[in-house]
Amino acid sequence: MSDATLHAVNQDPDDFAVQIADQIESFIVAVTEVAKGDEPDSAVPFLLLEFSQLMLAGGRLGAHEDILPDERYEPDLGPEPDVDDLRERFAVILEPIDVYSEVFDPYEPRKAPVASRISDDIAGVVTDLRHGLAHYSAGRTTEALWWWQFSYFSNWGSTASATLRALQSLVAHVRLDQPLPALDGLDTDQDLSEDALAEEAGKVMVEEIAAPLGLRTQVASPLA
Repeated sequence: MSDATLHAVNQDPDDFAVQIADQIESFIVAVTEVAKGDEPDSAVPFLLLEFSQLMLAGGRLGAHEDILPDERYEPDLGPEPDVDDLRERFAVILEPIDVYSEVFDPYEPRKAPVASRISDDIAGVVTDLRHGLAHYSAGRTTEALWWWQFSYFSNWGSTASATLRALQSLVAHVRLDQPLPALDGLDTDQDLSEDALAEEAGKVMVEEIAAPLGLRTQVASPLA
């Protein structure tokens, strides 16, 4: 199946594989457009919407019975498309609010939060989704569904849900007029203690997040 037949009119729009592929392709197209930076003021709200819709596809894959590939070994797709440009563009667009704090597994006792970057998360999710889309475009529908389901459980599902929580938190802080202290050089490569990470991660002044979110016309006073 070529890219030209990805949306062939003879495909059943009610087919599970078609719906999942459409949702995934729509997500990739949308975030690629946001990365162009033409409308930076609406970047975060758009990303919030797109990740919310993507998680619906992920939930459907997660609730589905186990999907087994047609072949024992995954066909070679060649080198993965480069996502460095996408990552770098989002790092620029989201610079004041790119870093956030996340607990990787809520069921692991005393698990310390880790610092993550929304720009890295977007690039990683797109990489996983494109991998399955390459199978789908080549006509290997079962292989594509297997990959999307497997990688939902093993990688992109947890990454996308963490990103969604970060984006929702950003919008909530602005809409509810709950400014955060200034971001102070947190780096994901730093070896920070749990207390230090909790103190540093996600510290963003409302002056810095109001404009990128495009949700406020006036800036609230910073915290004392």
